[in-house]
Parts: sequence; structure tokens; C-alpha cells
Amino acid sequence: MLDSRRTDRSGSAVEGRPEAVLLPRDAADVAKALRWATSTGTPIVPRGAGTSLTGASTAGTGTVVLDLSGMNRIVSLSAADATAVVEPGVITADLDRAAATVGLRYAPDPASHEISTIGGNIATNAGGLRCAKYGVTRDSVLGLSVILADGTRIETGTGTFKGVAGYDLTGLFVGSEGTLGVVVSATVRLRPIPAGLTTIAASFADAAAACTALAGVPGQPVIAELLDAAALRAVDAYLGTSLAARGSALLIVQASTVDSPGVLSALRPTAVSLEVSSDGDALLHARRSALPAIEQLGRPLIEDIAVPRSRLPEAITAIADIAARWQIPICTLAHAADGNLHPIIVDDPSRPAAAASAADEIFALALKLGGTITGEHGVGTLKREWLTRELDPANLTLQRGLKNLFDPQGILNPGKVL
Repeated sequence: MLDSRRTDRSGSAVEGRPEAVLLPRDAADVAKALRWATSTGTPIVPRGAGTSLTGASTAGTGTVVLDLSGMNRIVSLSAADATAVVEPGVITADLDRAAATVGLRYAPDPASHEISTIGGNIATNAGGLRCAKYGVTRDSVLGLSVILADGTRIETGTGTFKGVAGYDLTGLFVGSEGTLGVVVSATVRLRPIPAGLTTIAASFADAAAACTALAGVPGQPVIAELLDAAALRAVDAYLGTSLAARGSALLIVQASTVDSPGVLSALRPTAVSLEVSSDGDALLHARRSALPAIEQLGRPLIEDIAVPRSRLPEAITAIADIAARWQIPICTLAHAADGNLHPIIVDDPSRPAAAASAADEIFALALKLGGTITGEHGVGTLKREWLTRELDPANLTLQRGLKNLFDPQGILNPGKVL
């Protein structure tokens, strides 16, 4: 058990292994564990399913893992209020399916939704395919129950869609990667399942052309996902499909029946192939399979930058140039509607400097284009150096002050983010 909780999906190497794994059953157990950790000065690493892609849930020598995956109850689900109260170990897709029984959905849906947990999604402020329309996890979290480092339990936010009493502590905890407190319960917003969705798969000569076409789509689609030529080849090899034969880039757009004619009008003039379906499961399965497909090629270094939407074609072209310059495979996926790219570098163990240099150039590119080093995966351990380049000194000082206020001994997920 210790070895299995040592790292996460990022594959980040850590020194040693944790001293123990705690398996709390409820909030009282979590509070007890944190009181003990504070009294003994023991570093605690909160963990869900371990699907972090940045090393945020890695645990090495001298640490104790707090595995929250067993706290997996959907405490309540109200169709009338369109809300649910859930424990952190609830699987994302399980909550979505439970909401569907009353005609609702839990909107955030990271590609790992069948294995990732709500607590982990909150820790990283995860996005997903549907973030084009519904935003990231923070946009669906109304309130939290959090155990602080000394074992104190606090409640943040409300059970209502609106609430501005005091500072937004809920928003502060979302995306904090377990460094400020441990979430033991969340009140989340549910949304109506849209009727009559149409999925459009449009192939283009290249990814830049696909982005340009998407810019002409009116309104806000539910989903707008892009796969470049390298990603399509990986998916084809993994699933036995022939998506790459249609064009060098694939854009998958899902929109309401009312909005779909406008989508088609925008994409059809420059698309080299077009497919329209009222059942987009197969196409979306191809997108969700992209990461496991790329993992078959070698160890993936999964980057996560975001740029202004208008700079997306420029970013994709530059990433292709980086891949050619360093002679290393980079498969690019994108939540294209909000400018969030995943240029996934396939690491070559015989040329580690090439992967590191390519990643360095990709982060620099994001900042040059007015973007960010992470749109939804977080900082963890892998991007700490680059965080200091994105944030100005005054900002960093303020954030370190917040960390010290909530966790004065520095026992919560030490070495992560800041």
C-alpha cells in the first residue's frame, strides 16, 4: 500500500516512500489525524484517486498519506435545489450519473472522470470537456466543509447559487492542492441536461485552420475539443480507428440542436471532412482515450497551458515548431473553446534534456502569448519553478502569507505549489 500511494499519474519521482497511509471513514477521523499531525509536526499528503498530472499527490520519506477515497458518499441530492452534497472520495462520473436520474448533470468532466474524485477535482480546480460552456470546478462548487491543519472544522460558502457574505474562502480552497486544508464535504451545483445535442466532427488540413474555423462559431458550444495529427495517430493505433486519414486535425464540437446550424456554417467552408451525429459517444470516447493512447508511445509529460483564444492558432503552430526543433514527439490536445492546450511530450529516456527543454519552451510560449502555465491541472511539484516566473514578487509574497496563515507549521502537502 505504501508504494502505491507514493506517486500519482504524473509518474513524478520522489525520494523514499511514505511512513504510513491513513484511511479516514469520516470528517471526525480527518480532524483527529490533523490534530495528531500538528502535535507531532508530521507532514500530511491528502490524496484521492492519484490522478494528478503534476506530482501534487506524491508522498516521500517522512510523510503520512491521508487517503480520502473511502469517504465516497453522496450525502444528498436535491432536484428542487439543483444541488448535491458529496464527500471527497465520490467518483466524478458517479455523481454525474446520480444527477442524471433526476434530469440533471454535474458539469465538470475531466477526461479522467471515470476514476478521478470530486476531492481531487476541487484540489486542482479541474476542468474537462464541458468546461467550454459550464466552466471549471470552481464554477460548480457552492460551499465546502474543510478541516484545517490544527483539526478545526470550518464551513465556507452556502447552499444557494448566490452568496457574497464575507471573503470567498470557497474559491480560495478550490485549486489549493491540499496545501491550505482538507476538504471533507462539498456542496456542488447541478445543471439541467440539455435537450437535443448534436455532435459535429470536422477534420481540417491542420490544427491552426481548425482553430480559425472555431473562432467563427456563434454562441457557446457545450464541448469544443481539438486533436492534432500526432494525437490522432496515437488514438488510431490504440482504438483501431482511422481518424487521421480524414485530415491532420480533428475538431469535435457538441452543441444544442438550436445552435448546431451556426456551428456547421462556421466549420463547413474550410473543413476537409464533416460528420454530424445525434449520438456523440463514440467521438467523445476517442477524445477521452487520447491520454491512454499516448501512454502507449512512452512516458508522457502532460503539459497544461492556456492562452487567449485569439492566440490559439499561433500557440499550436509554435508547439509544432518546438517538437521539430527538439526532434521529440508532442501530441497536442485542446479544450479549444477556452484556449486550454495539452501539449503532451512523449519522453525519450535516452534524451532527457530534449523533453525538459521542449517543456521549458512551451511554458515560455504560454507566458509570451499572455497566457498561463496551467489552466486546470495545477502546479504540484512539476511547475513550481515556473510559477515564480508567472507571478510577480508581491503576488508570491501574499500567497506565501496565506499559506502560513492557514498552515503555520507547513505540514499540509509540503513542497507543493509554492
